[in-house]
Amino acid sequence: MRTIVAFWGGTFRPGRFNFFAIGAGFIFQTAFLAMRGHELHRCPLTNLFEVLIFLAWSIALIYMVVGPAYRLSLMGAFTAPLVLIVQGFALIAPIDIRHPVKLPPNPWLEFHASMSMVAYGAFALAGIAGVMYLVQERQLKTHQFRSIFHHLPPLSDLFSAITRLLWLGFVLYTLGLASGFFVGQPLPRVQVVCAVAVWLLYAAILQGKYLRWLAPKRVAALCIVAFSAALTLLWGITFSAQLHSIP
Repeated sequence: MRTIVAFWGGTFRPGRFNFFAIGAGFIFQTAFLAMRGHELHRCPLTNLFEVLIFLAWSIALIYMVVGPAYRLSLMGAFTAPLVLIVQGFALIAPIDIRHPVKLPPNPWLEFHASMSMVAYGAFALAGIAGVMYLVQERQLKTHQFRSIFHHLPPLSDLFSAITRLLWLGFVLYTLGLASGFFVGQPLPRVQVVCAVAVWLLYAAILQGKYLRWLAPKRVAALCIVAFSAALTLLWGITFSAQLHSIP
């Protein structure tokens, strides 16, 4: 909120406030997930509430890893509102519904789910970097330079960040998807279809970037669209998995 007000008033100055604020929130998120996991005796990904909290935690985790390399204060200014929205919705919406889980804890299933959610964190950061790229590109094109312009990394650095985050998310998601074949029990068809659709979506973006079919601006825009679509499909994955675990 502090950074948004500074942006609005044109008084933004780079600093470590956002990094430490997100870091503090990350510690509390980790503590909550640890307590919930201890209570459930399994990875806390049993309903939509836990999935959204885990997603917010994953976004913060990836930011803590890559933020210092890409103007941590400014990327944090874009990351914090997304974490706030995701976690705020999880806390406000009546979605923390406990369901009896008939399936015993399965390490492969938990690895599959948790690795996929961490990949979503990388995809979210790629989308954030995409927003930063489009903001920077727009100001260069229109020659309307606001205070934020002087704190944005060069377009080449932003595109490099987008590329690395895409690859990080894609590799993690591929590991999560592949581990699903070792679960030892059939997964809901809707869950499998949605998961494969997300994988194909990001594979297409990376292929288009590698073959230079997509300009950097188009890649940045697609990262935003792809993450929005992935969030929508996440609901289908969560809902089908939840039904599958109910007696």
